[in-house]
Amino acid sequence: MKISRRRAIQSVGAGALSPLAAHVLSAAQVPAAPKEGKGSPKIAVGMVDGGSLPGDRAAAARRVKQLGVDHVLSGGPNALPWTTEMLATLMEPWKTAGVEVSNLMINVSPDIIYGKAGNKRDEDIEKIKESIVAAGKAGLPVVEYNFYAHRAMEGYFLEIDTARGGSGWTGFDYELVQTASQQYQTRAEEKGMKFKDLPPLPNEGAHNLEEMWSNITYFLKAVVATAETAGVRLALHPNDPPAPISRGSQQIMGSVAGWKKLISIVDSPSNGITFDCGVTREMGEDPVEVCRYFASRDRINHVHFRNVQVIKPYERYREVWIDEGENNMFAIMKELVKNKYNHLIYPEHPRRLDYDAERGPIPGYPGAGGYASIAYNVGYARAMLQAAMS
Repeated sequence: MKISRRRAIQSVGAGALSPLAAHVLSAAQVPAAPKEGKGSPKIAVGMVDGGSLPGDRAAAARRVKQLGVDHVLSGGPNALPWTTEMLATLMEPWKTAGVEVSNLMINVSPDIIYGKAGNKRDEDIEKIKESIVAAGKAGLPVVEYNFYAHRAMEGYFLEIDTARGGSGWTGFDYELVQTASQQYQTRAEEKGMKFKDLPPLPNEGAHNLEEMWSNITYFLKAVVATAETAGVRLALHPNDPPAPISRGSQQIMGSVAGWKKLISIVDSPSNGITFDCGVTREMGEDPVEVCRYFASRDRINHVHFRNVQVIKPYERYREVWIDEGENNMFAIMKELVKNKYNHLIYPEHPRRLDYDAERGPIPGYPGAGGYASIAYNVGYARAMLQAAMS
């Protein structure tokens, strides 16, 4: 039978394409990207990241849901003790919109932090315990807190010239000279002083490590058992910035050794940390190794997922875009998934964009971003999570 040139080419072409066709068909059988669920990490944002005024919860929840985010976190009620009614007022409007409030920050009083004499410290601890019980009844799984002797925010400044495309980074410099326009300047007489030389504030005083460890030990031994019974996990955020000395005070959570000591004081999943891979790198540590240590022990109760460039550990660094710093964010995410971490991941500290800045003032640190930049962070973090879960 005479075969035309055209039929011959078609026949060869079909044969050459048949393995490709089989491959395309098999690719159709590949399952979809894994979704966040009960046993996986969950991407979360702050309530204020919804880009709305605090009172406009419906609009904020709608913006959060549009990012595919089902969990939010926030500072909790200022008044202590918390009650179930108080928490319901805060949590229910979000729940109605399909968003779970899964982490609230509680204020720890100066009497507790500084171990002040008198009955006030014990009274304040009882209020914390009552608040934890209320949190458990309200279905709030994590209560976060700080234990700073002083937070070194006076060392922050905006970096634009070096940031990509003229966006905004947040810089920190232990050698920063204070100016009259410094955002976190607290007293006019400190103008011209380097941050590292700033004196203690009268309401805080100066505190050493021994004193601060004694105070946190007293606190943990009083509250962790209550948290266990309530089904609540406590997450202590590390010192951020991790300045060596902050207005005359040493910082118990300013080193990985300090983080390890903290979880040894009361050995319980309810006594955990907020693992911040940005702070970890700021201290010159390897976030993957540090993540492995705490996640393998089930002592990470919350995660801050961000990136930095470090010029000098502890003293000079830049908070940069989540995809451009020194941290291998995918390796960190894989470590969390590998160790079956199933709490929140907050891709925090979005960077400043003109688009956000043009729409009004942005609260937070110098160089902070708004809704557009948090959307970028969420998309990046979700891609890392889906890839790690695959």
